[in-house]
Amino acid sequence: MLYVKAPAKINLTLDVLYKRPDNFHEVEMVMTTVDLADRISLESREDGEIQIISTDNFVPNDHRNFAYQAARLIKDTYGIRQGVSITIEKEIPIAAGLAGGSSDAAATLKGLNELWDLGLSIDELAELGAKIGSDVSFCVYGGTALATGRGEKIKELPAPPNCWVVLAKPKIGVSTAEVYGGLKVEGLEHPNTKQMIQAIETKDYELLCSSLGNVLETVTFKLHPEVVMLKEQMKRFGADATLMSGSGPTVFGLVDSEARVSRIYNGLRGFCEEVYAVRILGERNTLA
Repeated sequence: MLYVKAPAKINLTLDVLYKRPDNFHEVEMVMTTVDLADRISLESREDGEIQIISTDNFVPNDHRNFAYQAARLIKDTYGIRQGVSITIEKEIPIAAGLAGGSSDAAATLKGLNELWDLGLSIDELAELGAKIGSDVSFCVYGGTALATGRGEKIKELPAPPNCWVVLAKPKIGVSTAEVYGGLKVEGLEHPNTKQMIQAIETKDYELLCSSLGNVLETVTFKLHPEVVMLKEQMKRFGADATLMSGSGPTVFGLVDSEARVSRIYNGLRGFCEEVYAVRILGERNTLA
């Protein structure tokens, strides 16, 4: 049995530049991992089957599951006859904009690389991950990075300034496809990605807070007004800066004072069940 952690990510910036001929959007995102993670257990099977077991009934246990797709891709690409049982202990909320499914896939790729002694480099695993989903390559590397293309081109960045992150997910699911489908690229107010990178490189917390931006908020806020309310409440309770992660609906707040974390956490728990207080991880993962 092999165990691998699958950490969540947040978007410090998410910009959409244009729609590509392949119908994907050209994006520019600064992402970082946080200390909220699923736990993946992998055990080889002799019957060649891929089995998904999850602690959460909402996680699909078939080909729709990204971890299943990762195992199938490894098996097909490298002619592996063994099967695998994949147990997913969920901590990351589902359909939350935190890349839970993508991180599970990345952890599965890294774990199977070790379990089946394939000897693949982290770059090779990230290349495989790009075939599964746009965030999987980033999740293979972890840490902090600028992601471009459709999200699969990864440039490593240093860890951001140390701070707390309070995450809150309202009781709704958001369709990423619907959000991107409703996005009008013309007239968008684009986040300053270069300024965000500068804030990270110089460890300037105030500049980082003022550089947060996510163009998908414009769509998700119209579809789900409760996300706007959650963001406003988080700011009112004392977060230094707030932003929706990914296509939502999770909102996060950055806080540099531990004393304020519990006040924000407790305030949000009053009307939102899924609230987490975590730290930014910031550093790249090692292989498995």
